[in-house]
Amino acid sequence: MNSPLATELAFHRLLTAVGQAPSVLNTQPWRLKAVRGEFAELLADPDRRLRISDPRGRSLHISCGAALFNLRLAVRTASHRPMIWLLPNKAEEPRLLAAVRMSASEPAPLPTRELYECIGLRRTNREPFSERRVPEHVLTDLRQAAAREGAGLVVLDRSASADLLEYVAIADEELSKDGDYQAELRAWTMSGSRHDGLPSYVQGPGCADDPAPVRDFGTHRGPGPVHFESRPQLAVLTTAGDSPAFWLRAGQALQRVLLTAAAYGVSASFLNQPLDLRDMRRRSDPRHRCGHPQMIVRLGYGPVVPRAPRRPVAGLQETVSAWRTHPRSASRWTPS
Repeated sequence: MNSPLATELAFHRLLTAVGQAPSVLNTQPWRLKAVRGEFAELLADPDRRLRISDPRGRSLHISCGAALFNLRLAVRTASHRPMIWLLPNKAEEPRLLAAVRMSASEPAPLPTRELYECIGLRRTNREPFSERRVPEHVLTDLRQAAAREGAGLVVLDRSASADLLEYVAIADEELSKDGDYQAELRAWTMSGSRHDGLPSYVQGPGCADDPAPVRDFGTHRGPGPVHFESRPQLAVLTTAGDSPAFWLRAGQALQRVLLTAAAYGVSASFLNQPLDLRDMRRRSDPRHRCGHPQMIVRLGYGPVVPRAPRRPVAGLQETVSAWRTHPRSASRWTPS
């Protein structure tokens, strides 16, 4: 079986999968490199880092972790098994987030193929959701999806969801007074002919509810504010630690959760303003017994929505400058 790196067409398939991952403000802060037909390297694109809202690079790592999960699926569905090294050479190459070696294997099992097929179907949905509740068996599968990647998914009850929405509103109010934050937000939510960012057609309508279960980016289509679901279902993605390796794992867990949700027809959007504020203010994280919060996710059943714009696949590829040997370290694992 030919390697997924053997031909330009095969590598294009990997690039396409990586490019469809979710990312903070649709910044798509990643690049992919093929090294001598043996390794694929996932690198951060520092020009796409949010300097104000993401000073630690946490959101960038989570975004790239989601792209890494898509890469894993693309490799596995090409009848190869990916072996991963996270942060294999952090001291000498801080942009290098993961190295992926591929070995021939049996065909991917059906659940893996189904997740791969959902890559192109997944959308961030900022529209009103129906009042239909996500059933418990689906929530259980979403929790298990996070757990398979070494993360937790804490699904909140009605009272905890209401409390968190209030906290989101407070954080949003504080962030609205930060001129640098608002300028950075506007830079990535401008309309026009672009391949990244969040144009108005993916931002959803204005929300007439207080507190709002969706983020207000300031530009809306449609006649005016509308009402959203009366009982938003919220979940918090958590990790045991709070460092770059854990952020990468959080991104992989997030994407497994989102693709599993998409397979069930469940929509998702994000309310990460409290996490942005925490990062910006360098505030200590009052660790919950379930772990460090990394993403706040709204779940439900929404209408079909368009996909956010994507960078051209050719722009995601990084050329090889030199052969690099990757250390065999404790960060290595072979995903299923």
